[in-house]
Amino acid sequence: MTYCLGILLPSGLVLAADSRSNAGVDQIARVHKLALIEVPGNRVIAILSAGNLATTQSVVTTLREAAGAGDLNRDLHAAHTMFDIANIVGDTLRDVVARDGQHVQPYGDPSASFLVGGQILGEAPRLFQIYSAGNFIEASDRSNFLQIGETKYGKPILDRALSADSPLDQAAKLALLSFDATIRSNLSVGLPIDMLRYEANSFSSVNFATLDHHDPYWSQLRDAYSQGINSLVAGLPAPPVWGSGIS
Repeated sequence: MTYCLGILLPSGLVLAADSRSNAGVDQIARVHKLALIEVPGNRVIAILSAGNLATTQSVVTTLREAAGAGDLNRDLHAAHTMFDIANIVGDTLRDVVARDGQHVQPYGDPSASFLVGGQILGEAPRLFQIYSAGNFIEASDRSNFLQIGETKYGKPILDRALSADSPLDQAAKLALLSFDATIRSNLSVGLPIDMLRYEANSFSSVNFATLDHHDPYWSQLRDAYSQGINSLVAGLPAPPVWGSGIS
């Protein structure tokens, strides 16, 4: 399984993905699920993937090899907008599934999904979710985070604490806590976490990090959050005595 998260803010984007891939309890590996394609000073594009690993790797590799080659149907360097980028990723996904799907189907699900976020010079940062059919939706200030993979455990804290105008660092903390909740509740999602905090108009991926078990900030954040929850719950009023039992 997988967990990938994208958050869209006026100040930029927070994009994060776990690294665990498993095809059974004894076939567990670490893989990259966050791919970056950049043109310095012009565009930063992040592609986060979930689903069949062969499908996602084929899509990302096809896009990497076509970048800068001049094929307007595939070239992420030549696309004019992030909407065009989302269309290219969706079309490439359809092509890969059409080619390989019938051969994979007897052995497993060939489908995949993606988050695509970034910024191209001349427009604001944008964030899209590409479904397994190749169609997509776009994040907005009313719905400013998108998830793929194992989404249910990490969603509550985002629903409760993330707002449309949250600062970038605040959103990054909430994103990591969302991953912490998911990793605690689902063994198929695991470290390391690849995260990009992209500042609007920077056109740079310099603020990229990989957090593993031994990362001091990851440990500090998790410990402080657990202690804070315990302290908060201890300080809440106790429930009253209700009724007189079951009749």
